[in-house]
Amino acid sequence: MQLLYEEGGDFRVAAVLAQSPTAFQVETPHGRRAKVKAGQVLMQFERPAGAELLDLAQRFADTLDTEFLWQCCGAREFGFVELAREYVGREPTSIEATGLLLKLQSAPMYFYRRGHGRFQAAPEDTLKRAIAGQEKKRRMQERIEAWTEQLARGSCPEEIAALHDELLYAPDRNKPETKSFEQACKQTGLSPARLLERCGLLADSHAYHLNGFLHEFFPRGSQFAAHPVPAQPADLPRAEHAAFSLDDVGTTEIDDAFSVERGPDGSLRVGVHIAAPALGFAPGSPIDAIARERLSTAYMPGEKFTMLPEDVVEHFSLDHGSAQPAVSLYVEVSADDFSIRGTRSRLERIPIAANLHHARYDRLNGAFPAGTACGLPFEDALRTLWQFACALEARRGKPAVNTGFEEFTISVENGRVEVRARKRGAPLDKLVAELMILANTTWGTLLAERDVAAIYRVQSSGKVRLSVHPEAHEGLGVSCYAWMSSPLRRYVDLVNQWQLIAALEGRRPPFGRSAEALLTAMRAFELTHARYAEHQRAMESYWCLRWLLQERVEQAEAIVLRERVVRFAALPLTVPVASLPALEPGTRVRVNVGEVDLIERTVACSYRETLSVPNDAVAQDANARA
Repeated sequence: MQLLYEEGGDFRVAAVLAQSPTAFQVETPHGRRAKVKAGQVLMQFERPAGAELLDLAQRFADTLDTEFLWQCCGAREFGFVELAREYVGREPTSIEATGLLLKLQSAPMYFYRRGHGRFQAAPEDTLKRAIAGQEKKRRMQERIEAWTEQLARGSCPEEIAALHDELLYAPDRNKPETKSFEQACKQTGLSPARLLERCGLLADSHAYHLNGFLHEFFPRGSQFAAHPVPAQPADLPRAEHAAFSLDDVGTTEIDDAFSVERGPDGSLRVGVHIAAPALGFAPGSPIDAIARERLSTAYMPGEKFTMLPEDVVEHFSLDHGSAQPAVSLYVEVSADDFSIRGTRSRLERIPIAANLHHARYDRLNGAFPAGTACGLPFEDALRTLWQFACALEARRGKPAVNTGFEEFTISVENGRVEVRARKRGAPLDKLVAELMILANTTWGTLLAERDVAAIYRVQSSGKVRLSVHPEAHEGLGVSCYAWMSSPLRRYVDLVNQWQLIAALEGRRPPFGRSAEALLTAMRAFELTHARYAEHQRAMESYWCLRWLLQERVEQAEAIVLRERVVRFAALPLTVPVASLPALEPGTRVRVNVGEVDLIERTVACSYRETLSVPNDAVAQDANARA
């Protein structure tokens, strides 16, 4: 005896070896022995052989008309053997019964399953809708195939061209246009951008990369929502001494400024003054909602997307000629060894005497170590601040940055790319970095001592993270470090400034340490800031490639970062070099510069020669960058 049974939605046959009231011991046509429950059995038969039954039954099923069967079975529930008996007019053979079962199973639109081997015909109205839907799908599939063929030939249908940006940045895979586009990409072996370029719809490579950023972060446009004009506090005391700032030429969000005063005994009072937008609007306000959504200013060559609206920035940026609200840290410093005698923090309005720019003042980076003068305004104050910064760095025992290596600034004007290098840890950079570390550490400690919640940057075991607990930052050599020096550009700093102002005014701070708003802002900032940084690096790489084309570079010096990966010596551009031999990180090499691909942001490079072996400092920096 043989069985036809169902297992996992499939029909199977097997020969019976033994039987009990509830189960059968069987052997499949492949020789495997198994146990089949009685409830799984659909039919028992003697012949033909099990392996032959399903093949012959399928041939019989192919002769049956689904529409006719549906008309014959009526509205009642039925078993497949029962319907087979009515169809052939006698007791059906095993082949006929099994064939009809296969036909019913293959037409779920016509016949609903009601159990093992049992079915019921679909209602007429439901069937008509299902048939119409099937026909619609068939026509749509034909359209998808036609679109795919057209795309593969390099011509883009209007329906797909209308979804140009969506297909590139956020494809909806339920749409037929997307299905067709992705099929064409697979068929041609081209990326989405390459396929659109081939169809003539991607003429501007820069717009392609920039729009990826805009689509991710500003899908409704980069314009700011309507908001009230913030009010400046009118009752702040005015500082007696003016301050000055030091930034790049294009900086519009001037967060920090400095002042230096000498006492009669030669002692110093150094002022670090931070713009105070937190005095102009409160948490939960419309402007806060804007800042909380953006979380940070995003920078990339030739582009900037500020965290705060322009009118808000203008109200609080420490611009020349104004007296702006500020949170000031005054540090009493010994003139002998630049040791700190005491600190004091206050809210005030600070007059800004000048906005100094690196383009003019960077020549002091060579003058200060050499002990020479350049005759620039505020030069003496800058020299004093640099000497104080050197003392701060020495006491911490950790450099603010890895020194001796170049950082790059990329500017774009009228399509022309300029790349400027500046030594990391140069005197002016060290000056700013150390005073910011001092302010962030001092105020972070103040909030920790007063048990006021803040968002801290913590580094342990080499990993940097944000935390609401004041823990050590090992890389900077400080016991706690809270970002507070850029409230116009970073939301974390703005939140911390609200907390700091409340502490200085002796009132309850807006956020507790476990406040959901504080924790949510911290997590969102980490994610958004990281994604901004990724886009910034991508756009820097793009403009570096544009520079290579602009300057028609055929060979270039590079520094080995790791196996088969180098960084250009004169550009912030990292590239793979398949032909690079095994060399130590930090080794300088010369590479041949080949084809540049602005869409994929790649350049083909090949190894030419080794120029020098690495020194320890270069190798360390190469490993850090890698």
